[in-house]
Amino acid sequence: MSSLIIAALLGIALIVILIAVVKLHPFLALMLGSAATAILAGVPYDKSFASFTTGVGSTVSGVGLLIALGGIIGILLTRSGGADVIVDTILAKAPKNKLGWAMALSAFIVGIPLFFEVGVVILIPIILLVARRAKMPVVALGIPALAGLSALHAFVPPHPGPLVAIDALHAHLGMTLGLGLLIAVPTVILSGPLLARLMVRWVPIMAPGAETSAQSEGEGEGNSGQSGRPSFLEAVSVIILPVLLMLAASVVDLAGLKASPAGRAIVWVGTPLEALTITTVYAMVLLAFRAGWAREKLNSIVGSSFASIAGILLIVAAGGGFKQTLVDSGIGEVIAHSITEANMNPLFAGWLVAVLIRLATGSATVATVTASGIIAPLAVNLSPVQLSLLVLAIGAGSIFLSHVNDAGFWLVKEYFGMTVGQTFKTWSLMETALSVCGLVIVLLVSVVVH
Repeated sequence: MSSLIIAALLGIALIVILIAVVKLHPFLALMLGSAATAILAGVPYDKSFASFTTGVGSTVSGVGLLIALGGIIGILLTRSGGADVIVDTILAKAPKNKLGWAMALSAFIVGIPLFFEVGVVILIPIILLVARRAKMPVVALGIPALAGLSALHAFVPPHPGPLVAIDALHAHLGMTLGLGLLIAVPTVILSGPLLARLMVRWVPIMAPGAETSAQSEGEGEGNSGQSGRPSFLEAVSVIILPVLLMLAASVVDLAGLKASPAGRAIVWVGTPLEALTITTVYAMVLLAFRAGWAREKLNSIVGSSFASIAGILLIVAAGGGFKQTLVDSGIGEVIAHSITEANMNPLFAGWLVAVLIRLATGSATVATVTASGIIAPLAVNLSPVQLSLLVLAIGAGSIFLSHVNDAGFWLVKEYFGMTVGQTFKTWSLMETALSVCGLVIVLLVSVVVH
């Protein structure tokens, strides 16, 4: 058994070296690491990719379609100006001393359907513009907004990480969605607006100068013009629709009503693929009509969304392939057995494994995918609620201490004009606080519902 654990450690170490040192794309690193792990575990070299390709196929079929639909919804909201409308409306209602809370709320709402990178691109120019107009330190607004985006990225489907973990652990998506939103709210409050008050004292820098702010103002304007934008309620309805459909299906399922004709229909429309498909069609019709897009324009925008998700989809698929290699070789069972013998709480174990991989690779997605594959054998005897909490614990671990091997670290540093040290005191600390607070709240919920 020790040889299988060594094979797993060497395989993960190879992935870490390829990503962090060689700077190889995570897709290729996961692919090569998976083959190396299989060979080290005793799989014949000519079959080293067999489990990997099986895992890639199952991951794309189970998660890839959802990621693609989420990408379409996100770009439609962005290009129609719907995301800007949500942010502008919330900010217009907030007094100056509540702007940090308003930015956290804006990011929380916008972050539900948008990938983290897209949300950052949308919100940071707005953060810089508002900080300059309000004459406030950029950290006072930026940290709450980034906390909202990052928490959604870690805890709430249809973001790739939670979707992959749900698929790997066979957790209930609707239940995970509901618990994820429940846990994300206090986590964002503690790690965002409240923690930002301390960070402002440590890093009281103002927004970059007039030239950068002018550029940011231009970037923050909607792409379709003010007259073609959807209303606030219309934009929010696109975000809320899949959430309501999936939560309704979960309620019907838990209430034991899914055998009735109405119950079957609700469960069907609340299935993730159906819910996101319905929302995608709804968003296409609503936002295209409000923006006045012709059919060719709409098709062009939808097509452009696939380019933005291609890299994410490949990484997620390769992570699924690596997970399947761990499962088929028996490595996952051995590691899970070792954790069980150590009497470690499965939730803490999932968080810890994700933390270690996150620190080594700098990728939240790689951390979530790999950790869920390693921890999967521990999930066999867990209740549905505990399975969902395990997904969320892994998600919390996946965002621990973003540092120099994470692209997000440099993105925030450059946008906010901070030094490396200042970025550690703000962005890195916020990510760590999110991770630890998320774990603590997950454990508390676990005790309550046990």
